[in-house]
Amino acid sequence: MQKTHTSQKEVIKSEKILTGDRATGPLHLGHFVGSLQQRVKLQHQYTQTILVADMQGLTDNGHNPQKVSSNILNVVADYLAVGIDPLKTTICLQSKIPALAELTMYYANLVSIARLQRNPTVKNEIASKSFGQSIPAGFLTYPISQAADITGFNATLIPVGEDQLPMLEQTNEIVRRLNHIAQADVLIECKPLLSKVSRLPSVDGKNKMSKSLGNTIMLGSNEKEISKAVKSMYTDPMHLNINDPGQIDGNVVFTYLDAFHEDDTYIKDLKAHYKAGGLGDGTTKKILESCLQDVLKPIRERRSLYMNDKAQLIKILKQGSEKSQEEANQVLQKVKSAFGLNLF
Repeated sequence: MQKTHTSQKEVIKSEKILTGDRATGPLHLGHFVGSLQQRVKLQHQYTQTILVADMQGLTDNGHNPQKVSSNILNVVADYLAVGIDPLKTTICLQSKIPALAELTMYYANLVSIARLQRNPTVKNEIASKSFGQSIPAGFLTYPISQAADITGFNATLIPVGEDQLPMLEQTNEIVRRLNHIAQADVLIECKPLLSKVSRLPSVDGKNKMSKSLGNTIMLGSNEKEISKAVKSMYTDPMHLNINDPGQIDGNVVFTYLDAFHEDDTYIKDLKAHYKAGGLGDGTTKKILESCLQDVLKPIRERRSLYMNDKAQLIKILKQGSEKSQEEANQVLQKVKSAFGLNLF
């Protein structure tokens, strides 16, 4: 019998990636550096699904659902504008995949409230919100919903930062508990695909990036908005005169130059000049602004074209959601059987 050889490309394709974003606003440069660029590359190597998580967006916006509904197409347009190809990556909408909500309900019976409250990611998120004692139940059960998303697509690799690792561990706990109940491998565990890119700071160098705080640069920002944001960037507060030596650490301008300027040697020399003295913040900001204008202009133009054809955005999202619902339904039927809910 002739031996068959499995190529590295085929092995990689056998891995399934799930990633996504909550639809609570257009995406910004933090998303671009932290995840979007990686997704563009991954779509050529893996089977990839991107979930627009509108239902999870409601977990802390139930009082203002329009914030979610009005941003769904914004997020899809951002995906396409940066180079995510719907022919290579399935883009779907969480609320249009009912199987995920049903899986969430079943998995909720396998997790205690105490376990959810101990989840470090959930604890940190709650601390950053203004819930007080009124934490929405949906927000507390966020890890269960995420487990439903991951297992519903049979995802094996999840691109995350280290702060999200507790969420994946909770997913795998649910997988193991269900498999134990079924005495069979009904679900598969997932693995993290850790990002090698450092998180991009906000332009003020203090708070987390937020459109409401005005401390970020959106992918659709126009020239004036980019210029205004760069001029307001945090640098070295002790660098009062051009001839004074400047600090690079914590200097947001140089962090952005590291992330976006193509010439590493040029930036290395620029840093040396700044640290030695003789280089003003105004000059470094002009260099950064020119760089960001070049990066964002084609993205902004493509994004504008997509937003002017919302019917096409809806079509892409509908097709991806229908495909994903078929896949999630298969997982749902196996989970229902594991619980003995297959009478007819």
